[in-house]
Amino acid sequence: MKQTKKWYDFLWIFSLAYLILGFFNILFAWLGLICFFLPLGISVLNGNKAYCNKYCGRGQLFSLVGGRFGLSRKKDIPKWMRSGYFRYGFLIFFFIMFFQMLFVTGMVFAGAKDLRTAVTLLWTFRVPWRFAYHGTLCSAGVAQFAFGFYSVMLTSTILGFITMILFKPRSWCVYCPMGTMTQLICKAKHAASSQKI
Repeated sequence: MKQTKKWYDFLWIFSLAYLILGFFNILFAWLGLICFFLPLGISVLNGNKAYCNKYCGRGQLFSLVGGRFGLSRKKDIPKWMRSGYFRYGFLIFFFIMFFQMLFVTGMVFAGAKDLRTAVTLLWTFRVPWRFAYHGTLCSAGVAQFAFGFYSVMLTSTILGFITMILFKPRSWCVYCPMGTMTQLICKAKHAASSQKI
């Protein structure tokens, strides 16, 4: 019997639209904050990983492209990528890159640095993205954050597609920084509630 699709089964459209809209206007990158705060909020309030399991449009996109369209080798992800050392190491690396992006944004807001109109892939390769920015009534810092945040989102999506092709479709979910953070929050919440009993 075929299962009826729920509204949240189509959130992959949001992830795809986000990448496309940001390509044409970098200020759409601010919408990515939804994917940043919503998983944390759900894990803090409910103590579970409902966002990862149900609402993550990116995971759905990998399932669709890798699973239904067959662009995945469907191999098990290596043990070292599932290990806590790798997952927490990647989370720390992600935080370093994220806070560096926030630092540069702060410098632009303060007027100490000029706006960098480039997206950085894999935190290394600068891609000129000038056509995606046409000026704004807001501060240059607003645009700088958009360039930086879109770089983070695009880079993590590319890493997800690489692991999707090499391994199972949702292999990115194994070491996704948001997934690791929500897991830590859930563990802390369960530990706190068990101490109260």
